[in-house]
Amino acid sequence: MSHNIVYPFLLLFVLLTCAITVSSDDLEVKVLLKFKGYLSNATALDDWNKTDTLCNGNDSNWKGLVCYNGQFTGLQLKGMGLGGTIDLDSLAQLPMLLTLSVMNNNFAGQFPGDLKKLSRLRGLYLANNRFSGEIPDDVFSGMKSVRRVLMGNNEFTSKIPMSLLELPRLAELQLQNNQFEGRIPDFWQENLTVNFANNKLEGPIPTTLRNQDKSSFSGNNLCGEPLDKCTKKSILKIALFVAIAVAVPLAFIVASSFIFSRCLKPQELEKTAEIYEKESTISKGEISKNNEQGEFYFVRNDRERFELEELLRASAEVLGSGSFGSSYKAVLYNGQRFVVKRFRQMSSLRKKEFYEHMRKLGKLSHPNLLPLVAFYYTKEEKLLVSDFAEHGSLASHLHGKQSPQQLALDWPTRLKIIKGVAKGLAYLHKELPTLTLPHGHLKSSNVLLNNTYEPLLADYALAPVINKEHAQQFMVAYKSPESTQNESLTRKTDAWNLGILILELLTGRFPTNYLKQGRGDNADLAAWIKSVIREEWTGEVFDKEMNPTRNGESQMMRLLKIGMCCCEWDVEKRWDLNEAVEKIGELKERDWDDDFSSYASEGDMDSRAITNEGFAFSVTGQ
Repeated sequence: MSHNIVYPFLLLFVLLTCAITVSSDDLEVKVLLKFKGYLSNATALDDWNKTDTLCNGNDSNWKGLVCYNGQFTGLQLKGMGLGGTIDLDSLAQLPMLLTLSVMNNNFAGQFPGDLKKLSRLRGLYLANNRFSGEIPDDVFSGMKSVRRVLMGNNEFTSKIPMSLLELPRLAELQLQNNQFEGRIPDFWQENLTVNFANNKLEGPIPTTLRNQDKSSFSGNNLCGEPLDKCTKKSILKIALFVAIAVAVPLAFIVASSFIFSRCLKPQELEKTAEIYEKESTISKGEISKNNEQGEFYFVRNDRERFELEELLRASAEVLGSGSFGSSYKAVLYNGQRFVVKRFRQMSSLRKKEFYEHMRKLGKLSHPNLLPLVAFYYTKEEKLLVSDFAEHGSLASHLHGKQSPQQLALDWPTRLKIIKGVAKGLAYLHKELPTLTLPHGHLKSSNVLLNNTYEPLLADYALAPVINKEHAQQFMVAYKSPESTQNESLTRKTDAWNLGILILELLTGRFPTNYLKQGRGDNADLAAWIKSVIREEWTGEVFDKEMNPTRNGESQMMRLLKIGMCCCEWDVEKRWDLNEAVEKIGELKERDWDDDFSSYASEGDMDSRAITNEGFAFSVTGQ
């Protein structure tokens, strides 16, 4: 090609490049000047003018701009006495905006607006202003790049936005000196530093944050490490959080008195029960005719009955707060212990249908199900009363801080647990043939352990009574591939969750996608499964707390393959629950005669089960 042809193309390329650069600079200048127009007392920004380019290398020609390699990347407007409006609509036109800082100014009023428009934002710094009011719960949804959020020393109210749990890179969160209320969410991000001091927060500090400095939680009604233990006295401070708001004030008094019975003096408690008794008598096992006052109803005939006022006199201890509601341990005067769980997301069914479903659950009886004993009904809220499990949840044993008295779960115990889980699931699928999700919420925190470490399934068969939107946000069935891909669920969805539970039980690793709201992020889930099977297929793939030995390692490998067969993405290829239960039932604590070769002829459970290649088919189809 001749130079006469090349040069015009080079010239055209240079001109186009310059034109693009100028166009980009012009756009940023125009946007920033528009943004400035919404500010008040902006004399500190008088050097913002059309004649200057924004950046010179890493230096800014305009005050308050952050530059990198000649590119504008952020606003750092600290301590300039600014007020007015932060126009996010303008800033959304700046695709490279990574940092927004307006700390130490005079901004007031509501949260600036729809923050999600700043899709690439890494740092948000609003501290030391006079912002007030509620922050939308979904304000950070989808903002995967956010690392730092500093909003301390304002007047924000309401609960801490749950969408903060969706930020995988979050490293620093400062919300001190506001009026945030409610419970601290269960933050899961590693190496996260927080400051929640001087708010109106209540309840136990999440175990994932107990390595923080105690000053980060001072000035609240919080308990648990690094603060004092959650004694009954400290638990009862969380009145607003656990108060049951019902339609009629009298019912409110009754329900609140139950939760906070230890807050009242004995004579005051007796008086409350006496007032209730005069207004409405609830007979054992019968439904009150007054539908507005809340009804306490037994669904089992094999339990010693007690009156509602006996619950009012019972001591109450907070066990935890999950995606469905808060749980309390209630000890009656005769020593009977029950778990009372509070639900506020159960208004999807009419009263008659709700009662019918609860009676159906009350008829279920299996050694591996936590029995539902009774429930308390109002239109807006429900209490479900169940038996108490002595040794807490499987999740607390796998992932919690073990006490000196708590034994590690060895392989025989874990095999016992998974066999019991499988039997309980099989029973649910048999007894509830019309339900798509006979369980629907199977996870390690819903597997409780009795005094002999026999597993008890909890929170089962609640999909029909949980509001659909809430179920889609929190139920683990909606983390399955079929939910994400086709927005459909099948009876094999429970098998998927069983597979995840098996992998969690064997590896000791928590499936972090369960912490995310909404339908499952199966790319993360599949990556987790593949990391266990493909990248880390060594002798240490199993949780060391199991104390695996050669006598049982082949059996553990067989269980691992069962888990993978249950986690098959293609629903058609995935094992159904009956097949998984049958294979789990065949497992032993140890290999026969120290020789796993005797299994090589058992169909699909062949010798490939102990090789990396034997699992490859289970993680395809993405």
